[in-house]
Amino acid sequence: MRMALHTRMLLGGVTGAAGGVLAHLTLRDSPLLDAFVRYGTQPVGQIFLRLLFMLVIPLIFSALVMGVAGLGDLRRLGRIGLKTLAYTVVVSSIAVVIGVVLVNTLRPGEGLPPAQRAELTASAAERASSLATATAAPRTGIQFLIHLVPDNPLRAAVEGDMLAVMFFSLLAGIGLTLTSTPAARRLLEVIEGLYDLTMTLIQMVIALAPVGVAALLFTVTAQFGYSVLLQLARYVGVVLLGLLLHQFVVYSLSVKLLGGMSPVRFFRGISDAMLTAFSTSSSSATLPTALKVAEENLRLPPHIARFVLTIGSTANQNGTALFEGVTVLFLAQLYGIPLTLGSQALVVALCILGGIGTAGVPAGSLPVVAMILGMVGVPVEGIGLVLGVDRFLDMCRTTLNVSGDLAAAVVIAHSEPAAATAMATPSPD
Repeated sequence: MRMALHTRMLLGGVTGAAGGVLAHLTLRDSPLLDAFVRYGTQPVGQIFLRLLFMLVIPLIFSALVMGVAGLGDLRRLGRIGLKTLAYTVVVSSIAVVIGVVLVNTLRPGEGLPPAQRAELTASAAERASSLATATAAPRTGIQFLIHLVPDNPLRAAVEGDMLAVMFFSLLAGIGLTLTSTPAARRLLEVIEGLYDLTMTLIQMVIALAPVGVAALLFTVTAQFGYSVLLQLARYVGVVLLGLLLHQFVVYSLSVKLLGGMSPVRFFRGISDAMLTAFSTSSSSATLPTALKVAEENLRLPPHIARFVLTIGSTANQNGTALFEGVTVLFLAQLYGIPLTLGSQALVVALCILGGIGTAGVPAGSLPVVAMILGMVGVPVEGIGLVLGVDRFLDMCRTTLNVSGDLAAAVVIAHSEPAAATAMATPSPD
């Protein structure tokens, strides 16, 4: 039987890390090891990263347009659409803030000896300079607002001005939502085709991930040994802590205070969907199960459940937003790159938008993480450190994403008087 991709990724990460540590212990400062890294593993890792960056622009544009246009006619949907949008933004913001606070409090990226950190930063910055990323310092104040609106969206895409690209994509999605002509529908189908094409290419690139992960981890661990892996373990712990807090504190309060439902009943009712999400690492693949438990176990009205869960499978990615924020700040700490309060606020905003523009499939957040790293000046080589553990974290954050979609459906349904009455009736055991 063909080995599963996540198994191959894990095997690639373990092989690369173990091989790098062994090479560091036995061949440190050897010309042979230096040549192997310079002409072997380093170029392979670079090509893998460049393939990811190649897909950032089409992914962000098509996913954001489809996510906004998928709301349907905003004038017809009225309060349900606006409530869903507002809830998504607020809860995603809470998720990212939880992650940012945990990283700033627990400091998982700190602990490397100063000499190793300096060497790691210098080598990663040198390799990252060849990648097409927007590493200019973020603008502040009025200049930030002015340049948020692109005078030429194509030039913004070429120059890697991702905020401007996101603004144009959101505006295009809103425009298509409000335009009901046949030509506009055909344009939306073309953009949907671009999204499908991009997803196919992403799956092709991710299929190369075992080799890319092995090359990137070997390059880092061959230079710095196992100390980098200890930092990675702390990073995993922070991500899991953030996901647990959001899952069992934020969602419990949300369904209790805003949804009028017992958290025990909620989590008991969605257990099948949580297990499906954990095993598939895909919000999209879990959608049929989520719809089933929403209507049968939580007794939500079908029209509300279908609308909120369908949109949420691509646009309400709380776990992904939290993961992206923690990852960016962790790597900034690891490389000793201080991020100002303004830069961290920019990361929060980008992660919220990234939650909308992230595909609901395994590893769909990796291009977005790479894009954010480039925007805030963190060496994108660092993404190689987290790829080895991404599959497990992907399973966990997808579980949070699906739980968040169902919590949103409960809250929106409770805000509708007729739906709230139906929900109040206990489901038979």
